[in-house]
Amino acid sequence: MIGIYLFIAFLISGMLFLNRNTILNNALLIAFLVLQIVFTVYEYNHLNIIELQYFRPDALGILLLATLSVVAIPALYHSYVYITTHNEKPRSRGIYYAAMVMLITAIGAAYLSNHIAVTWIFVEITTLSASALIYHHRNERSLEGTWKYVFICAISVTFIFIGILFLSMAMRQAGSTDLTFDTLLSKAPVLNLFWLRLSFLFIFTGFTAKLGLVPMYTAGIDAKDKAPAPAGALFATVLMNMGFVGIFRIYVVIAHTPIHQWANTVIMIAAFLSVFVATVYMVKVKNIKRMLAYSGIEHMGLVMLGLAAGGIGYYAAILHIVLHAFVKSSLFFQFNQIYRIYQSKSIYDVGNYFKYNKTGAMVLLFGFICATAMPPSGLFISEFMIFSSLFKAHQLVILILVMVLLTMIIWAFGKTIFKILFTPVEDFDDSHVVKINPVQSLSQFILLGLSIYLGLNPPAEFVALIHEAIKNLPQ
Repeated sequence: MIGIYLFIAFLISGMLFLNRNTILNNALLIAFLVLQIVFTVYEYNHLNIIELQYFRPDALGILLLATLSVVAIPALYHSYVYITTHNEKPRSRGIYYAAMVMLITAIGAAYLSNHIAVTWIFVEITTLSASALIYHHRNERSLEGTWKYVFICAISVTFIFIGILFLSMAMRQAGSTDLTFDTLLSKAPVLNLFWLRLSFLFIFTGFTAKLGLVPMYTAGIDAKDKAPAPAGALFATVLMNMGFVGIFRIYVVIAHTPIHQWANTVIMIAAFLSVFVATVYMVKVKNIKRMLAYSGIEHMGLVMLGLAAGGIGYYAAILHIVLHAFVKSSLFFQFNQIYRIYQSKSIYDVGNYFKYNKTGAMVLLFGFICATAMPPSGLFISEFMIFSSLFKAHQLVILILVMVLLTMIIWAFGKTIFKILFTPVEDFDDSHVVKINPVQSLSQFILLGLSIYLGLNPPAEFVALIHEAIKNLPQ
């Protein structure tokens, strides 16, 4: 099925790029969404069955593929709203839609890849498609954001490639040249530790560009800021999840070797620094989209802390990335409406949002509660589990420092959100304020509701998939 999916999806992307007819464009987007949903259901019903030799829909891949499919629907809908309200030219519209479809397709394929080199290929495809989206506005700032993203991601994929070479050397000494994750796991106890240690350092560093983690987190900040908000929603959620998949699958292999604790130390240092960096910037940032981007760095830092702490932290890490995808995408979708009213990303030019868009303001308020893990947010559950795992792992210093940093983040985030919602803007002419249809906020309420439901009352199938995803990790 995945071969059919890739062929049709890339064909649709090509047709969107070449086509200039609006009706046909919309029909192609609907066809792609149908394809995406059918593909997700099919893969769920064929769990752990090898396809095309290099793909296997394991539990983690299915969870994140389902998350991708859910987020893709409002992403393309809000893209339609964005393109329509900006009166985009047919050529610009075609490039945008083609890049969106290619990005979603490449992310989904990377989730299901069972071979690290194949994963690397689709990671590079996401870089190319994301670059087209970042450069969508065709101005100096978008150009700057694009070349920064391409430059950093080029370094990151080079690091991953070098890591793959070191990994192949570790495998060769174990008597194999097969780099599928299944084979790597089976050969883990006999891998050469010197080459494996080097491999992990390079692969981990390379994937931090997509995950949004120190040291290469800067790639995503400008990308989420400069790209249209619907594309930024994908960058801030499902694309970051792809970075997690790349690290998680090599981490599972490392967990069965003597360098497991060393790898945990590396991850914990990068994760803590990520939370620290997010705190520093969120306290002072005045750009709303960049604030949301730095919030993502904080959440990915927490995810990796849970992974390094182990125990219940494994479960919490996967739960957190799923719930974060729904929460953060809803906030990026809502930013579209904020910008249409104020025509600015600066906190100084935005305020009294409840007066101009009550429905959207409710989304922003609920989104803030969910993003900061306040009850009844589902992220409260996953963060509590992460803190519990740190406590049980005797990482009390890290736990206390992280809680202090999170308190500062909540204060900074809250100050900005309440300024947007309630504080009037000086010298703002509201005589020509755009009226936003409340229906455009419906998708955000659904996503936020889904994040609460899956956190507080997760279905048995959802829980079973997470447990299946972490079964190969030491408990």
